Amino acid sequence: MTAQQRFLLLLILVGGIATVLGLVSKRARFVPYPVVLALAGVFVGLLPGTPLPHIGGDILLVAFVPGLVFEAALTLDLAELQRRILPVGLLVTIGVALTVVLIGTLTHWLVGFSWADGMLLGAILAATDPIAVITLLRRIKAPGGLSALLEGESLLNDGTGVAAFSAVLGTIVSGSPSAVDAGLRFLELTVVGAAIGLAVGFAGLALLRFAEDAPLEILATLVIAYGSYLLADIFHASGIVAVVVAGIVVARYGARIGRLHGPQLLGFWNLLAFVLNAMLFILVIPWPWRHLTWWAGLRGALAVALALSVAATPGVDSRVSVVAYGVVLLSLFVQGGLIVPVTRALRVEPAA
Repeated sequence: MTAQQRFLLLLILVGGIATVLGLVSKRARFVPYPVVLALAGVFVGLLPGTPLPHIGGDILLVAFVPGLVFEAALTLDLAELQRRILPVGLLVTIGVALTVVLIGTLTHWLVGFSWADGMLLGAILAATDPIAVITLLRRIKAPGGLSALLEGESLLNDGTGVAAFSAVLGTIVSGSPSAVDAGLRFLELTVVGAAIGLAVGFAGLALLRFAEDAPLEILATLVIAYGSYLLADIFHASGIVAVVVAGIVVARYGARIGRLHGPQLLGFWNLLAFVLNAMLFILVIPWPWRHLTWWAGLRGALAVALALSVAATPGVDSRVSVVAYGVVLLSLFVQGGLIVPVTRALRVEPAA
């Protein structure tokens, strides 16, 4: 089989898997489709004669994460989020900081990580997104406010968590890790990234005004999503923060100019996010890691991407990636598996 034939086969497999999983997830009400997707990834990896391409960590975040984050921002319930901005704000600031510090301290004393490696692991795990839990909450008709709280916290955690990750990684690579340098770098990454996201978001709105049909809207939003990430990366800011802010700007003001109403646009982004997640777990994870990560599904997509990006980085303890995968696995298996009984035990009233 030629390289072109193998590539075409992989595309067909990803498309077929996405279709089958869509049907399965509709019938298995309390089984999140991320788990089935991860199982499918293992199945594809076991197919004989189908060597999977390896995508390096240097392009992993650029190729996959902007699309995933922008889709989440585009479909966020902003009205519900605004009503709960205080708890969300506390979770994505103080919550992320506490996560990084606590995990860094525990792994330093219990596992033997250096302070820098421990903080790096904390930043990776702070960005773990609860997509599988959100999916289940929607299926059991949880209150809109609860879903908005989790979705908003997840999306904004992506930005602050990745900014913290980049700041800590930068100090490690520099050869002289410093908490003060990491803190200043975090502020720089976040502020500049947010400014770039605002600029690209509003510039994108001007572009969307001239998009009179769905294909042009789709192309414009693709430019906004990946353009904001690229511009932030060029200026050494946080690309994820830029994408989050640009996505929120487009979602907030796009409807006001008569855009983003068509089902084609949201349908495209939903499909793109699903395919990107599928490719992340089917195509890019090296075989030795699959036995550990196949349960992670979509829930730890961003954490897995971050862990992959530093797996072979000089100066970073190789155990950081292994521990990150294990925690993501445990998170989905325990928290994701128990979300339905916990929701019932807490007597969370279903939405009308």
